[in-house]
Amino acid sequence: MSNPQRWEEMTWQEAGEATERTDAVIIPVGAIEQHGPHLPLNVDTVICQAVAEEVSRITGVPTIPPLSYGVSGSHGDFAGTIALRPETLIAMVEDVIDSLHASGIRQFVLLNGHIWNNGALDVSAEKLRVRHKDSRIRAIGYVTMYPGPEVDGHVQYGRGLMHANFFETSVMLHLRPDLVRMDRATSHVDVDSFWDYRMDQVSETGVWGRDVATANPEHGKSEFERCVRTTANAVATAVREPWPSSAHRPL
Repeated sequence: MSNPQRWEEMTWQEAGEATERTDAVIIPVGAIEQHGPHLPLNVDTVICQAVAEEVSRITGVPTIPPLSYGVSGSHGDFAGTIALRPETLIAMVEDVIDSLHASGIRQFVLLNGHIWNNGALDVSAEKLRVRHKDSRIRAIGYVTMYPGPEVDGHVQYGRGLMHANFFETSVMLHLRPDLVRMDRATSHVDVDSFWDYRMDQVSETGVWGRDVATANPEHGKSEFERCVRTTANAVATAVREPWPSSAHRPL
């Protein structure tokens, strides 16, 4: 399609028609949280929404407005972060999916832009699979559909601590260069550890990753386009995937 299918821009009749074409929807989930001294608070929401809208344009699967707040309390004392408790995000996702289910949607892709949302989204998916037996729900990250080691973030360690790094900075330079303050860019050498920590316990700037000052929009464009391409391929295949047995799918 030439444009993303934005749920919020449809009339109620158009939403019904969209549901007749495809009973699927993309639900982007981001965060409002510190991203070092050089990036805005809405990085995770901006990138996730941009990926969702491009995937919608390619596949025709509608996308709803992003759930912009996330499970971000582990950033600690850095100013600006707006954090939900995991229980709050779970309840929000349940309400959103219950509403969409009432409109006829039966396939739900929770597209995550913030790794600390993972636990809450996985719990939401499990609860909703049980509640809506005629539905399919899966939570993925926008980089899930290609191997994690291929993400060129200039971070070797840290699991969920990769943050405001070469990857995110490059993608933001591609999507929203007006929001990036490269004159303030700093790096942080990542180290290996068994435990996960609050960000303010391991980084004095809120950054986790090397070579941030070398981030560039060309790299960001390449990474963004790969995220879109691999996610779109997965979503297009997923919405056509046969159920394990049509006889077992509740009506």
